[in-house]
Amino acid sequence: MFLATKVWTSGREQGIAQMRRSAELLKSPVLDLIQIHNLLDWQTHLTTLRQMKEAGQVRYIGITHYTTGSLPELARILESEPGIDFVQFGYSLASREAETRLLPVAAARRVATIVNQPFETGSMFSRVRGRALPEWAAEFDCTSWAQLFLKYIIAEPAVTCVIPATASPEHMADDLKGGFGRLPNPQQRQQIRQLWDSL
Repeated sequence: MFLATKVWTSGREQGIAQMRRSAELLKSPVLDLIQIHNLLDWQTHLTTLRQMKEAGQVRYIGITHYTTGSLPELARILESEPGIDFVQFGYSLASREAETRLLPVAAARRVATIVNQPFETGSMFSRVRGRALPEWAAEFDCTSWAQLFLKYIIAEPAVTCVIPATASPEHMADDLKGGFGRLPNPQQRQQIRQLWDSL
């Protein structure tokens, strides 16, 4: 079990109270990861989180944002602020801007990455609805469009994990298969990009 949560409020005392409440709700005196959600009052919370990490109350600290426009700021923070262990951000086959700067910075700084919105909140499926999965997807053990979208992301060396976010057990079972078997190599990833761009 890896216990992760976020702080999403303004002010030092409010942040401490929110993180303390998270630990109570998760019934754990030590949390594995606390992230500063959407960079809200991030400088204040980063100071608190560093103190909590030093005291052994949290193992890892991170920052998050979901918008494409925030990617340069996330990269800048990783470059300028030592001790950040995780960064969470939106990244998908349809929104590849993270490949330009954020992913290389995270890799260089050895910062773990959590990818959200890998399906663009589901809108990517409308673009492939009614289309057959290409036969060459079987070369990397892929049997669905969801798996293709996920395997494209997971094959990026700087990606640590992906959080698809679904309430459907059937979708969850299919998504999990994206983490098994072979992954596309760099040439196959380029083939996936070309396919997507041609749709």
